[in-house]
Amino acid sequence: MKAVEVTGQINNKGKLTLDHPLTYLNKRVRVIILISEEEDINDQNWLKNMSLNPAFDFLKSEDEDIYSIEDGEPVKNEA
Repeated sequence: MKAVEVTGQINNKGKLTLDHPLTYLNKRVRVIILISEEEDINDQNWLKNMSLNPAFDFLKSEDEDIYSIEDGEPVKNEA
C-alpha cells in the first residue's frame, strides 16, 4: 500500500475537501484523518464517534457484560 500526504478542510457538514486534486483516478482509498493538537476534540464528540465505531461492536454482546455496579472498590485520591 502506498501513502500519499495531502491537506484539506472538513466543512460544517463533515465533508472533506482536499486543497489540491490528486493524480490518482478511479481507485479506492483508505483515509486517515490527523487533526492538529491545537484543535482539541471535545469529550462528547470523541465518545460519540467511539460509540459509532464498528470496531467496538463486540462490547454490545451480553458475553462482554461481566461487571455490575456492585463490583470493584471506590477510588481514593490520596494526593
